[in-house]
Amino acid sequence: MVRGFHLADFFTLANAACGVATIFLAMIYVANTSVAHFLAAAAMAPAALVFDVLDGRIARWRHTHSALGRELDSLADVISFGVAPAALGFAAGLDGGWDVAILVYFVCCGVSRLARYNVTAESLAQGSDKVPYFEGTPIPTSVLLTGVLALLAWQGRVGDSLFGGVWIAGPWELHPLALMFALSGTLMISKTLRIPKL
Repeated sequence: MVRGFHLADFFTLANAACGVATIFLAMIYVANTSVAHFLAAAAMAPAALVFDVLDGRIARWRHTHSALGRELDSLADVISFGVAPAALGFAAGLDGGWDVAILVYFVCCGVSRLARYNVTAESLAQGSDKVPYFEGTPIPTSVLLTGVLALLAWQGRVGDSLFGGVWIAGPWELHPLALMFALSGTLMISKTLRIPKL
C-alpha cells in the first residue's frame, strides 16, 4: 500500500502522527501533571498544521491529487484537530459531565464538517483544482483552542485551578471554558459562514 502513496501523503501521515502524539502526551500529563508534557502536547497542534498546509501545497505542486490523499487528509485532520484538542481539553480539567458532552459535540462537528467538505468540494471548485471558500470554519482553526489551553497551563490555570471556575448545572458540572469548544464546533458546521480559501 505504501508504494501507492505520493510524497504529499507522507506529510499527511506526519499530521496524523502529531495528533496521536498530542493524545499520548495528554495522557502522560494526566498521570504525572508535568506542565512540560502538557505544553509538548499543545505544541503538536502547530506542527500538525504545518504538515497539513504542506501536504496540500505539495499535492498541487506535483499534480498528485487523489481520492486516497483526500481521505487520508480528512482522517488525519479528525485526529489532529478534532480528537487531539478534545483530549487536551479533558486533560486540562474539562472533565465534568457537560464538559464531556461538549467535547464529544466538538469532535462530531469536526467529523461532520470534513465529510461535508469532501462531498461538496468538487461542486464548489467548479472545474478548478481549488475550492474558492470554506463553508464554516476549517477544522484546523482548533489550533487556537490548543493555544489557549497551552497559555492557561503555562500560567498554572488548569486542573483544579482551571480558568473560569466551575458551575453546577443540573446533575453535572460545567466549566465555562468548555463553551469555547461548543462555539468552535458550531462555527465549523455553519452553512452561512463562508471563509475565502487562501
